[in-house]
Amino acid sequence: MTDFETIDAGPALVVGAGLAGLFAALAFKVRPVTILAGSPIGSNASSAWAQGGIAAAVGADDSPALHAADTIAAGAGIVDEAVARLVTEEAAARIEDLVRIGAPFDRDAAGHLVLGREAAHGRRRIVRVKGDQAGAAIMATLAGAVRARDDIRVIDGLRATGLIMADGRARGVWTRDAAGRRVAVVADAVLFALGGAGGLYEVTTNPVTARGIGIAMAARAGAVIADPEFVQFHPTALDVGRDPAPLATEALRGEGATLLNDQGERFMLAAHADGELAPRDIVARGIFREIKAGRRVLLDARKAVGEAFPDRFPTVYASCIAAGIDPRVQPIPVAPAAHYHMGGIASDIHARSTIAGLWVAGECASTGLHGANRLASNSLLEAIVFGARAAADIDATPLDGGRFALPPAPQGSFADDAAAIRLLRHTMSAHVGVERDAGSLTAALADIAALRNGELGETVSAAADAALLIAGAAWARTESRGGHYRSDFPEASDDWKRRTCTTLSAAEAVAAEALAGGFDRAA
Repeated sequence: MTDFETIDAGPALVVGAGLAGLFAALAFKVRPVTILAGSPIGSNASSAWAQGGIAAAVGADDSPALHAADTIAAGAGIVDEAVARLVTEEAAARIEDLVRIGAPFDRDAAGHLVLGREAAHGRRRIVRVKGDQAGAAIMATLAGAVRARDDIRVIDGLRATGLIMADGRARGVWTRDAAGRRVAVVADAVLFALGGAGGLYEVTTNPVTARGIGIAMAARAGAVIADPEFVQFHPTALDVGRDPAPLATEALRGEGATLLNDQGERFMLAAHADGELAPRDIVARGIFREIKAGRRVLLDARKAVGEAFPDRFPTVYASCIAAGIDPRVQPIPVAPAAHYHMGGIASDIHARSTIAGLWVAGECASTGLHGANRLASNSLLEAIVFGARAAADIDATPLDGGRFALPPAPQGSFADDAAAIRLLRHTMSAHVGVERDAGSLTAALADIAALRNGELGETVSAAADAALLIAGAAWARTESRGGHYRSDFPEASDDWKRRTCTTLSAAEAVAAEALAGGFDRAA
């Protein structure tokens, strides 16, 4: 007699219904697939909030090699160059897939794709929808295509809490329904497409539920986690007190918008030759330092966009108007916000994790494409390239379809502890943010250890594990590189010109080493 329901998802289970998950489901050619979504598909995924678009070398003056070179340069020395070439070479074909499915990309009068430019891109190569509505439009298109497929089953309303392991391989996921009842969803192959970790921070552009749960579930099962210390902070989230913070797309700066402090100074030109179009980590630090010095930062698009704002950037315009700002005639207050996690579950070019039976795609994966600093609009591209690759590999992999004994159900409460989440988010923002140092990171590890030693619900406990992986790797990496900036080690070190590979037990050992130094918060 069990105290949970069991659902047989069949040969292939996709966990997550963002861009990577939906695109992967549509890419299966051989096997029927089940999508597990916490809410109705397309309704609450980070992908739907993406404004800039998808980077792809489809312009006459562009090439995959140029796109790969920009990706490698932005990644600060640790991009997997073979992966960068693979992704940029497959980009045009994946854009064609989206066009066939019905994605309404912007086109000019001659029918050619309208291409935008964003920071650190040497060419105009951002494929967009209505200026800043790419994510929402593409997700709506994919959701409709999924609903029209008879061989794709969608189960929504179940929230994944753990990976089911049996006979040394992934066999499904433990979930809870809205009432907290446990449900085991079993399958022969599992694809995690569970999004990122921005919700671990107080100021984020991600859904607040994006707390690295997929990373934690895989790590608890023994998966290798790669590059968790590299968190990208979008430089220009609207500083209007909303949670999550609305995004002011990078494309605004690509069109000529400038950053000013409240004294009217255009400060980024002194920080980098490319000014507002410098790599994201440099722009984020520039804004962070202005705010830390007591100055407010404003994004001025009055000349660059002006009266065309409602038509060219309707999403940003609506967010500004809702906050009482008219961006046609007023600069927009902005601040850095946790936006994208370059780290995640280590995966190979076929989207396989280090756990048998578990594939990964999208932001919860770490493919090596982004290195230490994601190039703008490469995230949606990575999601569709590796979503398609995961589907192809699962289609081609012999699956036993056999019976197996379910392990005992995990114990623990499902209820979210709001106070614990607030503490965790504050800790990550205060100590593992745009700039870090040994003292702040040790403080974070102390707070996380205290939380993990307490009584936490399943999802909060997983979030604390994800935070431990990020903070522990940041403490161990004694240099600055890309999205990881240590004020006590402000230069890059050749000793660290490599990717991080860690596990949950290794992160626990790092935390123990940091805390063994006699950390005293009062100091």
